[in-house]
Amino acid sequence: MSREVQVTFDCADPDALCRFWVEVLGYQQQPPPPGFATWDAFLESIDVPVALRNERSAAVPVEGTGPRLFFQRVPEGKTVKNRVHLDVRAAPGIEGAERMAVLEAEAERLVALGATRAARQEPGVDLSAGHIVMADPEGNEFCLD
Repeated sequence: MSREVQVTFDCADPDALCRFWVEVLGYQQQPPPPGFATWDAFLESIDVPVALRNERSAAVPVEGTGPRLFFQRVPEGKTVKNRVHLDVRAAPGIEGAERMAVLEAEAERLVALGATRAARQEPGVDLSAGHIVMADPEGNEFCLD
């Protein structure tokens, strides 16, 4: 039996972090239920107070491939390194200097969106094809691979 995978992020600002990952992955924010133009309109219809409308958000693939990303507000901030992280495959099949140039360009784009750069792993070190370690706006580490 096959299973679907959802990746859940604990965070302080679900809407903002969702919008960041939508841009990173080319996803879209999950559309509101049928009959509603926006999530705000839906939440208002079920009497969710304005102060509680950013408790969760979700991003889904535009074409239906890839896991759903779910963002939920938690009271505590991130304090240690992730035990699981995402690898954003920005340069599959590309090698050497060309690969690193593609990854550098993507890293620059993501920094402009609010990511931070942590490290660069050169090709050939520890059998790596080369990658760049990044963090999203709330500090969750991910790799550009």
